[in-house]
Amino acid sequence: MKQLTARGKTVDDAIESALQQLRVSKEEVEVTIIDEGSKGFLNLFGAKPAVIKVVVKTDKVQAAKEYLESVIQHLRPGTEVEITARKKKHVMFTLSGENLGMLIGKRGQTLNALEQLVEQFLHQQKAYHYTVTVDAEGYRSRRRETLEMLAVQAASKALALQKAIPLDPMPASERKIIHATAQKQKGVETVSKGKEPNRYIVIQPVKEKSWQ
Repeated sequence: MKQLTARGKTVDDAIESALQQLRVSKEEVEVTIIDEGSKGFLNLFGAKPAVIKVVVKTDKVQAAKEYLESVIQHLRPGTEVEITARKKKHVMFTLSGENLGMLIGKRGQTLNALEQLVEQFLHQQKAYHYTVTVDAEGYRSRRRETLEMLAVQAASKALALQKAIPLDPMPASERKIIHATAQKQKGVETVSKGKEPNRYIVIQPVKEKSWQ
């Protein structure tokens, strides 16, 4: 953990000096004021500098990347991990290397498991607001296309048969795609049922409301 004790004519001056030395922004540090200093008599005699302690906050996303790397090295040594998207509430890690099929797994099950591990790690770091995506070989974009087609086909089937069509269990990120796509189809609605990790979506015709 990087930390630094800095001095300046004022607290703000001391903070600015510390930020420049550490090459970080104010949002990335925690500041403790040790001595606010004093101007002295007539700003000339007995002046004391302000003294602060600056500690660089742990980059929890970077720590999560290193954790993911350590897990993957046991599964597929030589695989590289890159942070390819980072927002306030979402982070995406992309894997690169050779023969990544094992890390993708059937219907992305291994990638999904890796996502859960990284989210659990972030929760342990008290970074509760992050959702995590782990991708490899463009699998996520291909999977999105597959899910969108599935939602459209299931909606058409539900309307044609006038019955509810249950889909296989899938993670929350994939259910979200199904919900969003199905909502664009007229005459159907979606309902989530079951408990994690076996929660699934049912696409069904919209029930007509009876008016009294």
